[in-house]
Parts: sequence; C-alpha cells; structure tokens
Amino acid sequence: MPTPEEAQQNSLRSNNQDPIRERLYAQMVLIRRFEERVLELFAAGELFGTTHCYIGQEANAVGIVNHLEKRDIIFSSHRCHGHFLARTGKADLLMAELMGRATGLVGGRGGSQHICYENFYSNGVQGGIVPTATGMALAEKMLRTGAIATVFMGDGTLGEGLVYEAFNLASLWSAPILFVIENNRWSQSTPVEKQLAGSMVTRGKAFGIESGEIDSTDAEELYNHFEPIIGKVRQSQRPHLEVIQTYRLCHHSKSDDMRPADEIERYRQNEPLPKLRSRVSQEVAERLDEEARAKVEQAVAWARQQPFPSPSTLGVGTAVGDFSAADNHRTAPQA
Repeated sequence: MPTPEEAQQNSLRSNNQDPIRERLYAQMVLIRRFEERVLELFAAGELFGTTHCYIGQEANAVGIVNHLEKRDIIFSSHRCHGHFLARTGKADLLMAELMGRATGLVGGRGGSQHICYENFYSNGVQGGIVPTATGMALAEKMLRTGAIATVFMGDGTLGEGLVYEAFNLASLWSAPILFVIENNRWSQSTPVEKQLAGSMVTRGKAFGIESGEIDSTDAEELYNHFEPIIGKVRQSQRPHLEVIQTYRLCHHSKSDDMRPADEIERYRQNEPLPKLRSRVSQEVAERLDEEARAKVEQAVAWARQQPFPSPSTLGVGTAVGDFSAADNHRTAPQA
C-alpha cells in the first residue's frame, strides 16, 4: 500500500506532470539562489535600502503564479522577490534595482520593496496594497478585459483595518480578486498567536467571500489546489480568500530573528525544495540547479556594470516627468 505522498507522485507521473514539475522546481531554485545571493551582497554592502527574503515560502509563489495570465495583475508586499521571479524570471533587472542602478526595474529608486513592472506591483506599506489591488481588479472588470488580480499578504497584515474595508467592497462590488494570506507564523518578531485573535479564514467569510485554507509546502500540491480556485475567480468574477500555512526559513529582514532555533530546524525538515527535487531525476535537478546559479551570477555581474541614476532623471516617473523614459533603460540581456 503506497503512502499518501507516493500515491500523489504516482498520480502525477501517470498524468505526465514532469514538465510542470520541472518548471516549478526551476522557478523555486532560482528564487532560492537569488535570495541567498542577495543576503551575501547585503552583508558585503553592495545593496541599498532593506530586503525581506522569501526563503522557505517559494512553493506558494510558483503554485499560484503559474496559473495566472499575462493580463492578470499581481500585487505583492515587502517580501516580493519570490512572486516577481516566479512571474517574470528577470533576475537581472531585479538585481540591478536592488543595487540602485539606473537600469533596474524602476530606475534604482524602488529597491527591494517597491516594484512596478508590466502587471506586477509591490509596496512595503502593510495593508495598503489590499485596497489598491481590489480597485485594480474592479477596473479590469469594468473594462471587461477578463483579467483578475491576486494580492499576497502576510499574517501581520491582518492587523490593518484597511484590509477589512477592502474585503467589504470586494464582496459588495464583486471584484475578481484572489486574496492570498501567507501565514508564516511570525509577524516580524511576534508569533501569530500573540498578535491575531480568531480565525484567518472566517475573516473572509464574514464578508461573504468564499474562503479556504491549505497547510502545505509542496509546490505540486499547491499548484493543483489553486488551479480550480483561480479558474472560479475568473469565471464567477467574485473574490476568493485563501490562507496558506507556511514558514519562512530566513530572518524577517537582513539579520533580525528572535525565533527559537529548534522551531526553525523543525520546519526546515519540511521545506519545499528537497521535497520537489526528489521527484525529478538527478540529472535534471543538477542541470536546473546549475542554470539557476549561473543566471544569478550573470545578473550580479551585469548589475555591477550598470550606471547609477543621474540627478537629471529625478523627474522620470513622476507627475512632472515622462515615465516611458524608464523603458529605455530596460536593456538587460535575455537569459
């Protein structure tokens, strides 16, 4: 009698899921290698601003983003690198942004938390992203584009009252938006049980929003779980809230971490990369590992060669400037 995990793997093999499995692993390992390199570069003084890594939560991003279409909107938070790389794979432009270079995603001005690229947005203001994303979803609905919006938030964001105003209007006006709560169990240095009362899932249900929950670090399980959810948001043009029980294996930001070491180690035994790596061949896994490392090092080398922004470009992207001028900087080599 196979174990539940073996049964799932057998089912995926019978459905010829190898290309999907390899794509998910390739995206996760790129995110992981990028984040690890970012922490090294920050310690070496090569980055500007701050940074909040996604290590341990990679399966969430790849499991969701791979079901979204190019026309769909993604709004992320301060912990946005994983969502962005799952969406675009553009490690070079992101690295240049973190290094404050003119060729970065927003000309070196946004840094780690404030990205605007095609239909991807992020902001470090907790809670503020939720009504913004809701309004964007409503705009797409009014324009009849067929696009939906997805907004990623953490458990700490649920302490912001603006979130519930957005839930209310999303339900009242039927916004086609997926609210994703990545509960990594710690709001900076505060455990979730000390800063949040009640149920996360019933917060959505209280506003008439269909809501659910999944406790998993398995990229394939998350991929299969979110496929019907995203399809229903698109078809029904109604909001949905989904909680992912997850865990970050890195500190909150660059070095601050008050979590018990034994707790981190316990969750490390269930982290997403080894779990999925075991389902691809050793040859494929080694190739994808090497491709990810090479892509990250290429991004670092390219970003280091880029110029810093000139004071003469301060008006670009503002009410007194021409934002399209920034497009001239996006000349990173195609990987």
